[in-house]
Amino acid sequence: MAKKGNRIQVILECTEHKASGMPGMSRYITTKNKKNTTERIELKKYNSVLKKRTVHKEIK
Repeated sequence: MAKKGNRIQVILECTEHKASGMPGMSRYITTKNKKNTTERIELKKYNSVLKKRTVHKEIK
C-alpha cells in the first residue's frame, strides 16, 4: 500500500513576465514538502519569452 506523503505539486509563475504585459506566460510545475516549507517558494527559473532567468513565485 502506498504511503501518504507530505509532498504536494505547486505551480510557479514568472513575476516579471506578468508585470510586463507581454502575451503568454512562463509557468513551471514542481513539488515541495508542505511540512518543512509552509510558506510560498520563490525560485529563479528560465523564461523563454524574455530569454533570461527570472524569479518565479508559487501561485494558488
